[in-house]
Amino acid sequence: MAKRSYATLASVSPAGNPHVVGVLYELVDHTLYFHTMRSSRKGRNIAESPNVGVCIPVRRLPVGPPSAVHFQSTARLVAPDSDEIAALVADGKLKSITGHGELDEPAGCFVAVTLPKRVLTYGLGMSLLQLIKAPLLAGGETTFER
Repeated sequence: MAKRSYATLASVSPAGNPHVVGVLYELVDHTLYFHTMRSSRKGRNIAESPNVGVCIPVRRLPVGPPSAVHFQSTARLVAPDSDEIAALVADGKLKSITGHGELDEPAGCFVAVTLPKRVLTYGLGMSLLQLIKAPLLAGGETTFER
């Protein structure tokens, strides 16, 4: 996950409607951070319900479907001027998601998604030949020690 920067984030509206969107993220320790606008659909959804789903595609070949890491977790909105974001920026840990004026956007915020202890995988930990021969057996999981 640390080698990647793109994920899809699923949230749900107060009316129960699902919303999935691509995001660019930065992984810091066991937390994914990305920037959004508070007024965006994902910002509004997370403000109402912190429950989210995340899928990180892992391309192993230039063709064919990617493998993936996916999990459910909770998200929280973090102000750009918070001590948490200031410390991460000062340590250079959010470079890839703060280089386009995100810190100066008055209506913006960061989203922090904590990785659960257990994440699910698809197609990882097996050879591509095994994946092609038995795609229904490609599911797996990984547990993180904390």
